[in-house]
Amino acid sequence: MNERPETNRLAIIALTLGIVSIFVPLIGIPSGVVGIFMSIAAKKEIARTNGYGDSFATAGLICSIIGLLFQLILILIGVLSFYSEPIGG
Repeated sequence: MNERPETNRLAIIALTLGIVSIFVPLIGIPSGVVGIFMSIAAKKEIARTNGYGDSFATAGLICSIIGLLFQLILILIGVLSFYSEPIGG
């Protein structure tokens, strides 16, 4: 019977952290940073062991970067709106 190789666990965790970094505001930045590092580590491990899950690691990297940028933009908007003067007042 032909068995499919096991998916790399780091790649799955990286994808999960990337998704969390997009949708959860309070822990979006730390999970995005950790997701980026885990995605890179997963890609290296998959290349070294010829494993399965490179697409998960790539998706995790993309989601982590998008989530990190999204959270930073939200923080920037919040800071700018806090320190700006009201319009017409």
